[in-house]
Amino acid sequence: MGISFRRTDLAGGGAVIPASFDCVCDSRLCTTVGVEKGKTIATIEHLMAALAGAGIDNTVIEVGGPEVPVMDGSAAPFMFLIDCAGVVEQEAPRKAIRVLKPVSVVDGDKSASLLPDDGFSIDFHIEFENAVVGTQTMSVDLTDGVFKNEISRARTFGFLHEAEALWAAGLAKGASLDNAVVVSGDKIMNEDGLRFDDECVRHKILDAVGDLYLAGGPIMGHYSGMRSSHAMNNALLRAVFADPSNYEIVDMNAVVSRPASVGASWAKQTVAASPAIA
Repeated sequence: MGISFRRTDLAGGGAVIPASFDCVCDSRLCTTVGVEKGKTIATIEHLMAALAGAGIDNTVIEVGGPEVPVMDGSAAPFMFLIDCAGVVEQEAPRKAIRVLKPVSVVDGDKSASLLPDDGFSIDFHIEFENAVVGTQTMSVDLTDGVFKNEISRARTFGFLHEAEALWAAGLAKGASLDNAVVVSGDKIMNEDGLRFDDECVRHKILDAVGDLYLAGGPIMGHYSGMRSSHAMNNALLRAVFADPSNYEIVDMNAVVSRPASVGASWAKQTVAASPAIA
């Protein structure tokens, strides 16, 4: 079955939209998937990251509108709700996408790559001409618990002048200090400050985890991002799947090295017990 979204606000029982890289129709400010005009669901990356972190393979997420709630701008609220709902282990073995050879996409000084690896690890590098964000680099091996404890709480971030431009254009109207880290000059506008000194690069890793889970399952490989974006992450998946020699689908029961998933479940597929989101 895999992961899919159902728009319950649409006529005819709601449109079902697969959470798949080849259904991505917009990746400018967030990741949006759709099956046709008017049947889309936006801002799925944080929820997808939480599903990856929880090891959820099969679920239908019901959403009563065109966008997944942004919550606090991180994946932590979704992780909490999944923990509350619980998961059900299924008899079918988990399948993983094992990367067999390096694949990269490059756009000027930006790049995203997937390299062969026994598990799932990420390194990310960001650079901003801003005293608060500056240059940040982080490498993580996403074995059990690391995503939840080290990455899931990192919030999306942006700059006040960019937000003001979006608001003037009628966009991002829901953006606020409640759901994003907002930087103004050399100051963090959020009253409680940052959750991590390097929260910005941690959130970029969170986004990458969510975007890459649109592959249709956990990836066995190493992701390297250099100023990468949602668009580049999607382009990377399209490049991987464009050539069957780039990857293979493996039964995770047969893998004896270490978990290739950021989630808690290793050998069996799991499904969210109560996935609906109002």
